[in-house]
Amino acid sequence: MNLLLILLSAVLIVWIVLSIDVWRGLSKLTSIEGLPVTDNGPLLSVIVPAKDEEETITESIVSQLKQDYSRIEWILVNDRSTDSTPEKLEALAEMDKRIRILHIDYLEAGWLGKNHALFKGYGISKGSLILFTDADILYKDPSTFSRAVAVLQSRKLDHLTLAPGIKSQTFWLKSFVAFFLFGFAFYKRPWKANDPSSKTGMGIGAFNLVTRSAYEEIGTHEKLKHMPDDDLQLGIIIKKKGKSQAFLTALRSLEVEWYHSLNEAFKGLEKNTFAGLHYSILLVSFAMAGVFCSTILPFLTLFSGDPLIATISLLIVFFIGITYLKVIKEMTNESPTLFLTLPVTAMIFIYSIARATFLTFKRGGIEWRGTIYPLKDLKQKRK
Repeated sequence: MNLLLILLSAVLIVWIVLSIDVWRGLSKLTSIEGLPVTDNGPLLSVIVPAKDEEETITESIVSQLKQDYSRIEWILVNDRSTDSTPEKLEALAEMDKRIRILHIDYLEAGWLGKNHALFKGYGISKGSLILFTDADILYKDPSTFSRAVAVLQSRKLDHLTLAPGIKSQTFWLKSFVAFFLFGFAFYKRPWKANDPSSKTGMGIGAFNLVTRSAYEEIGTHEKLKHMPDDDLQLGIIIKKKGKSQAFLTALRSLEVEWYHSLNEAFKGLEKNTFAGLHYSILLVSFAMAGVFCSTILPFLTLFSGDPLIATISLLIVFFIGITYLKVIKEMTNESPTLFLTLPVTAMIFIYSIARATFLTFKRGGIEWRGTIYPLKDLKQKRK
């Protein structure tokens, strides 16, 4: 038996297992849309960090101001912005008395900017519930807050995170985002957040709702101060501390235009890709080889002159396809026909991993919103 046949046989086994896992897991996911609402809840503090967000901040906050939950305060944190963000925040505060503005002029040592802004916003907040949300999220359903608080109360949760619908303008960006979510689904297994017996946690920056008591018990953002993937790590730490957590989708209630172009996506993933692989060259190499062998090679060997290799390759493509279609259906608003681009987007994804790793080493750290954070500090904080 040749090495290629052995490799493809192993890949087939892996995809059979992954397909079953993803289908079972995603089939259990529920959407927040249509769930009951409540207005009988405590004060909700919505904390929004904003660094150079002049293009999105006004529309995002205005969409939040339409929420029908009655007890809300907004803490909008200007994090050292160099554009017109401060002026736009002040204009928003004049529109609604529930809004307070916090201006940050410098970054304290040992912190990443966004994490620092969230922590400072928490420091002046008053609510027993805290929602961390990004400055580019559009709230399409005015009852999203009410539904989220109702879920938190009815299920006696400490933390609730929602996955938004991701809007992409160009074809290749849609394909790349779809592939990213495809890999995210079977690598992170977000549905495990809903399993009380699992230690797997989940957090998404678009919507992290947490009780103040749980947030303080885990050590607040001081425990996350040097983590670029703070939103995910917040959920992970909450779950590891034995707190109750849930992950729901909100594909029609929340919308975000993640990136405007494929190049923007590459740049945006610079801060998270290497961090997600624990700053390990070994894991980077394994990830790149794994993506190639599992999602590119089978499409190439479909055309093998060896009938057995071609048959195994066809079976692999079939299981990749049904897994991909399930992820697209449950976690995006995109068309399943994007599957046809999968081998190409897999190669683009490998490039994005290599690019992020190379640039991190070249710069000696990650560059995020105009600040470079040294790699040696990031590695130390990750431990």
